[in-house]
Amino acid sequence: MRSLLVLIFASCCFFAQAQVNTSSADQIKFPIADFSPADIVYFPLNTPKAKPAENVQPVMKVVYSRPQKKGREIFGILEQFGKVWRLGANENTEIKFYSKVKIGDKKIKAGTYSLFAIPNKESWIIILNKNIDRWGAFTYDESKDVLRVEVPVQNLSKPLEYLSITFKEVKNGANMIIGWDKTVVELPIVF
Repeated sequence: MRSLLVLIFASCCFFAQAQVNTSSADQIKFPIADFSPADIVYFPLNTPKAKPAENVQPVMKVVYSRPQKKGREIFGILEQFGKVWRLGANENTEIKFYSKVKIGDKKIKAGTYSLFAIPNKESWIIILNKNIDRWGAFTYDESKDVLRVEVPVQNLSKPLEYLSITFKEVKNGANMIIGWDKTVVELPIVF
């Protein structure tokens, strides 16, 4: 009888200890994976992978979420022509300039800005705005615009499933290339 009591007591202690060790961790609620994953692109493109001896310094960085096409018609339907769009999904897309740059005929100070676009069939208006850390275009404030510049639309023969942003080096700077579905635009940036 005594050994049965000891066995029951030991089992209860083990069960109680297991509850203590796992109960706080089991109560943590992690968010599910986002349908529009976040991504970061630098210029120069190899900045994050550069070895210290290469002494590669970033000129600019874009942080954005990448929505998917998922069989939908994007421009003109999902992202309506003539309306401000956050240029991505979730939080506003942000661009950081590590030193001053020139876009169009405007000099832009070093700093972080939100990126918006007004897509149209033949051209887009790209917008740099002072408000950062916002969700979507719901709180977009035109009075905080630093720059608006119009860029022509180019068409792709094959659609891009995910919104994609990259940079192409050009003389005196780089072009930020934005593509999604069958649409591509390029924003020349001089530094």
